[in-house]
Amino acid sequence: MRAGEESVRPGVAGGRGGSHGNPKMERSLAEQDRPTSIARADEPSRAVAEPSARPAEPGRAGQSPLVVPNRRAAASRRGAAADARASRHAGGDATPDTFYKDLVWNLRNGVLAVTRDGRVAVMNDAAYQILGLKPQPGDIGQNFSRVLCDRPDVARIVSSAFELSHLPNRAELRLKKTGKVIGYTLSQVRDARGRLTGATLFFKDLTRVEQLEERERLRDRLAALGEMAAAIAHEVKNPLAGIEVMAGILKRQLPESQDAQAILGDIIKEAKMANSIVLEVLEFVRPIRLQVEHITLREVIQDAVAMAESHVPRGAVRVDVALPGDLAPMQGDPHQLRQLFTNLMTNAFEALGGNGSVAVSAIQLAEEEHDGSDGHTGPYIQVDVVDDGPGVPADVLDRIFSPFFTTKPQGSGLGLAIVRKIVDAHDGRIDVSARAAGGTHFRVTLPVSGEHQLFG
Repeated sequence: MRAGEESVRPGVAGGRGGSHGNPKMERSLAEQDRPTSIARADEPSRAVAEPSARPAEPGRAGQSPLVVPNRRAAASRRGAAADARASRHAGGDATPDTFYKDLVWNLRNGVLAVTRDGRVAVMNDAAYQILGLKPQPGDIGQNFSRVLCDRPDVARIVSSAFELSHLPNRAELRLKKTGKVIGYTLSQVRDARGRLTGATLFFKDLTRVEQLEERERLRDRLAALGEMAAAIAHEVKNPLAGIEVMAGILKRQLPESQDAQAILGDIIKEAKMANSIVLEVLEFVRPIRLQVEHITLREVIQDAVAMAESHVPRGAVRVDVALPGDLAPMQGDPHQLRQLFTNLMTNAFEALGGNGSVAVSAIQLAEEEHDGSDGHTGPYIQVDVVDDGPGVPADVLDRIFSPFFTTKPQGSGLGLAIVRKIVDAHDGRIDVSARAAGGTHFRVTLPVSGEHQLFG
């Protein structure tokens, strides 16, 4: 046995029958407030070289002076643990590199990382999905400007990471190509010496949040408008009905006066128009209480076409309805959905002015084909209503769903606002775009089944 060990073991056994290195006995002694040795069997020189923290207490026979209180041992263990953590931080971490790759790839937020020379280092699946891009085999390692050539607004943000001194921590951007709203954070990547080595863009799809905020703003406007509409209904509706009735009586009493007939006819026409506006306002501000049923969309759209023809003369407009026979039945309010598509068809007939065509088509989207921005994960039905009329100017596309906004000389501006309200009540989504060849394209996306509730 080595000399260093001979000076230690008697102090451990210390007149208690001699444990002779029994681990249980040594742990029992270490837990008591007694001196214990900190020397290890493989480090005899250190045990001899270090001075004792305090001399041996009298009355403890056979105790070695090379001992310290167990508090020193605990401090030593804490120091060793800190050294181990520092070692792991310096590169001795047992976590495999694949763990970090899997972590980034499975994040629900989009992650795009580029190196200092502009090459794409990381772009996870969520980034492709949010940006509406398809992954290509050569994207990783390619210059980000080429990968994001169809999203120049995102490319400009990434390039600014190497130019700006203060990067945005929380910012929002509406993608021009898809209309989605993303919230993003831009960060620089630096090495241990502080040198700039790349940049990262973390982003999330906020389209659903924007829609919910818009609904809240709409509810606030409707609450104020509802109070005003109730007063209008009492103050205006009854006088308008009286004007229409009295003009009709006068018209019957003056059958031979052509001038009077023309004037009274105009009065009746204007009174009816004013009354219809009052009714539309009341309908718009009234909360929608859905009567949900299992419905067939084909029947709803066919009824809507017939109802639109009764509102606006169709003329020579050709209507093509292409709905697949295997379209799944959906849950919805048949009355509200008829009104939705009736308003869209009426809007198309008015824009065409008796000449042109309207195409109505529908497809069913599986869960993985929908972007999921509205919070639902089930199958959807996508309906497209496309006309070849004059179209809508690009500068007013964002305003056509606003209440009382219209480009028609005698329009009320509530038709498309009601459409938007019905779509929102069904937890769906409606988009509008101008066709390059002329005309307007409305796309309505509705869940086959959803959590319908009172809207308003």
